[in-house]
Amino acid sequence: MSNELLISRRDLEFQLYEWLNVGALTRAERYADHGRETYDAVLDACERLATEKFAPHYQKADRVEPQFDGERVTLIDEIGPALKAFADAGLPAATQDYERGGMQLPTVIEKAAWSYLCAANISTAAYPLLSLANARLLLHHGNAAQIAAFAEPQLRGEWFGTMCLSEPQAGSSLADVTTRAEYEGESPFGGQYRVSGNKMWISGGDHELGGNIVHLVLARVADADGQVIPGVKGLSLLLVPKYLVNGDGSLGERNDVRVAGINHKMGYRGIVNTLLNFGEGTAYQPAGKAGAIGYLVGPLHGGLACMFHMMNEARIGIGLGATALGYTAYLHSLDYARNRPQGRSFGSRSSKQQPIIEHADVRRMLLAQKSYAEGALGLNLYCALLVDQARVTTDESERAQLEQLLELLTPVAKSWPSQWCLAGNDLAIQIHGGYGYTREYKVEQLYRDNRLNPIHEGTHGIQALDLLGRKITMNEGAALMQFSARVSATIDHAHELDGLASHADALHAQLKRLQQVTRTLWSAGDPVLTLANASVYLEAFGHIVIAWIWLQQAAAAHGKDSDFHQGKRQAAQYFFAWELPKVTAQLDLLAALDRSTLDMRDSWF
Repeated sequence: MSNELLISRRDLEFQLYEWLNVGALTRAERYADHGRETYDAVLDACERLATEKFAPHYQKADRVEPQFDGERVTLIDEIGPALKAFADAGLPAATQDYERGGMQLPTVIEKAAWSYLCAANISTAAYPLLSLANARLLLHHGNAAQIAAFAEPQLRGEWFGTMCLSEPQAGSSLADVTTRAEYEGESPFGGQYRVSGNKMWISGGDHELGGNIVHLVLARVADADGQVIPGVKGLSLLLVPKYLVNGDGSLGERNDVRVAGINHKMGYRGIVNTLLNFGEGTAYQPAGKAGAIGYLVGPLHGGLACMFHMMNEARIGIGLGATALGYTAYLHSLDYARNRPQGRSFGSRSSKQQPIIEHADVRRMLLAQKSYAEGALGLNLYCALLVDQARVTTDESERAQLEQLLELLTPVAKSWPSQWCLAGNDLAIQIHGGYGYTREYKVEQLYRDNRLNPIHEGTHGIQALDLLGRKITMNEGAALMQFSARVSATIDHAHELDGLASHADALHAQLKRLQQVTRTLWSAGDPVLTLANASVYLEAFGHIVIAWIWLQQAAAAHGKDSDFHQGKRQAAQYFFAWELPKVTAQLDLLAALDRSTLDMRDSWF
């Protein structure tokens, strides 16, 4: 796959340097060693790695799925060398401190570089993506021994990690998790427990890509009387390795963790997805008895709070992956439309067919794809920049505000790309016509891969409940007020620039209406009614966020007359003319406190 069909390098440069001004980060001591030269070198390295190591086996990994023979999982041969090349480049620890072998690279540059890998081969990229989220959780919540033994090998790309939340009977409903952990005593890695239960939908749950797999498992720990706390408040986080680790860091015996089966998926087929049994004791009995050995991470019964550290990072990662899949599908569509002759212009007498990009309806679909992909990428990078700014500021009040804004935007950063870049994938198939429905072209696989993203790591509906039910109301609405202030500042700036006043006015109107509708929803006096149409709220809020992103990009392109900058302005024009108006009907429905879904009964279907 040509690197020109993955992510537009010109767009990355525009968003990073012309819009977000990431060069300003180098004024902070942490990033003082960096500059445009080092940033571009990392982008070059990931672009090359994506093109040479990840992209070539993209379709093969889809067609030759992981296999399980009852004992071991087998993957195609190309995945291992690709991940080794990733590790050898020092990329797993890129954002970490120098003392941990990192580059102290800004997160915003890391995410920009990751977009190439996700666009080239989302399944192969998912193995290190989950592992790095696992390692970062341990850095934040683990003890020193856990960090040294289990996080640092992942940061070197030698080991891999998973997150084990869902169970066959408890998908999104973590309050119904039944996996148990019984205290056994103290160990060099902290409190040691015996874990038993089943975990479902575990990506990367078993393979032989590295020396070990570190499972982070939510489980219930009973009190001295054998009683467990019901609901999510009773969950603790346990670190359960595939192989136990000796005091000198060497691998010990196999832990009591077994694959019960693998799931055969619509897409994302290159990363194995497993049902794991912990503590069954039939094949492995560490230290001579059944039960998987695990070590407590963080406080007892504080597991979900710890796991949210990994979940939130994974959710932003899902948004980036969805963006990359939509982005590369857009570039494939654009290339196809420029080179596929079909039909003639209305009234033309020419016998020669013209490229389909000359047809207005094809341009409509391409503009939609462009506005979704480049807008979503902008949101991803903006969120990453918030992480960097929060990390280096010395003002505690400013840090709190930045982290609060990031919390507000996280459900949008996960769900908006997962919904609308998927819509872009659908348009990519349409632009390719019948060819898009065949396996000869990648766009059908890109669609299948992206269809997972509105589901995993919190469904669209769960993100909606999180946004309206928790993020909007936290700290008495402080995050929404801060968001509104930033949007208003962009609107004020746009009013100073020729040609952007109408966009600014449109966004101002929708922002004010959003604020009014939010008050209406939370004045209903019934939380069930307030949250009944939360998905509509998420979609309306998301479109307002992306309109804000596009207004910022249009302002950054102001006064620049290259074809690229003209394209930016036209994509912004499209979004404000075609997409932002959709919000009006959604806000009308929300303001009416519509009860259609609540009043419907099972027997009426």
